[in-house]
Amino acid sequence: MDYKHAAQQVLDAIGGASNIVSAAHCATRLRLVIADNSKVDKKALENAEGAKGVFEAQGQLQIIFGTGAVNKVYDEFTALADITGATKEEVKQAAAAKAPWYQRAIKTLGDIFVPIIPAIVASGFLMGIMEALNFMVNNGFLNIDTSGSVYVFAQIFSNTAYTFLPILIAYSAAKVFGGNPYLGAVIGMIMIHPNLQNAWTVASQGVQTYQPVFGGLYSIPLVGYQGHVIPVVIAVWVMSQIEKRLHKVVPAMFDLFVTPLVSVFVTGYLTLAVIGPIFTTIEDGIINGVQALIQLPFGIGSFIMGGLYAVTVVAGIHHMYTIIDLGQLSKFGYTYWLPLASAANVAQGGAALAVALKSKDQKVKSMALPSAMSACMGITEPAIFGVNLRYFKPFLGGLAGGACGALYASIVGLGATGTGVTGIFGILLHLHMPLQYIIMMAISFGVAFAVTWVIWKPEDVKEQA
Repeated sequence: MDYKHAAQQVLDAIGGASNIVSAAHCATRLRLVIADNSKVDKKALENAEGAKGVFEAQGQLQIIFGTGAVNKVYDEFTALADITGATKEEVKQAAAAKAPWYQRAIKTLGDIFVPIIPAIVASGFLMGIMEALNFMVNNGFLNIDTSGSVYVFAQIFSNTAYTFLPILIAYSAAKVFGGNPYLGAVIGMIMIHPNLQNAWTVASQGVQTYQPVFGGLYSIPLVGYQGHVIPVVIAVWVMSQIEKRLHKVVPAMFDLFVTPLVSVFVTGYLTLAVIGPIFTTIEDGIINGVQALIQLPFGIGSFIMGGLYAVTVVAGIHHMYTIIDLGQLSKFGYTYWLPLASAANVAQGGAALAVALKSKDQKVKSMALPSAMSACMGITEPAIFGVNLRYFKPFLGGLAGGACGALYASIVGLGATGTGVTGIFGILLHLHMPLQYIIMMAISFGVAFAVTWVIWKPEDVKEQA
């Protein structure tokens, strides 16, 4: 492969060096942010030497060259364009700056939650494992010492991330909003302070104490915010705005003392008196609305959302679903949203595999097969943008599979013990219902594969060439 020739073809197809805002690469893809997308010749990009696929996602133009090749194409590309390479994070920031306000808002949510997902995944996996062990012990399938230190400690570890979730969210949100993350963590601690009634006891015990605020203007329940998300994000945003403004007006000699004190006290009071009660009500309304949709008779709501989930991925608004997952985990102990996402993701893999097996074009096969495997692991962008949406009919097949898998998940009441992982490894979040999860994946994958096999023809590739 002539890497310099491939790089030149890419440069020519995007309208030259003057049309590049920034450039970077990951393990398999050349990632570009383009100034004027109307100057891009996608057909020429797809036909560039070594290119296995082209798609747009999150404001970036991504050309797939594969592991090993992309590094060399990138080096030649930056040399030919006479530009300095950027990091993936810098490319993401450049892409975000061009995005509409609503996409920037959704990206902000993603920036807050993505760093804490490993902690949530760890707790979710451990919760699933402990639930499976408890079930087997209680039903006589397994005989282990549940009073041993390993078992007792694992039980403690399993819900730690969810117990202190507001602190994790507050710390991450403060970093995103430009505030002091440790002050943000303090706001999170205030919201689950032990002097406040634990929010998880309200359902059984009712609100035990009310506190008049603003000189007796009205009273608020002295209840903590365990498991809540939106009130924490809003509170830390307010704190960050106060802190940044104080840094500008408070003399340097007093800044270290005055700014943290005022930021925490004012935000803390506003959080308990105003922000918390208002946004808890809004969050509860969203969670209840989503649950009502999922619980529509005969699984109709889940069928619709499972079918539309991949569309929201294309629109770039799927990052906000973490709020739904965490809210449902807090309220119900399971998230019934994650199985819908898993069904939709696996379905796109089934559609891509049908393309890979049915196509006679080696270039299409080399793109579709690894994309199908990636989608089954929960990473759908290559399958959606590189294969299915490109030929459209496979994308429709994927939507059909996602809808059918989600319908089954709703009928059997499938819920996950955590969030952040879909596809094959998502079974670790469904160890209490592993067979139902496997059946859901089989339905999603099988329907998507079958529908795509019937409606898509390899001739569609030639017609688009």
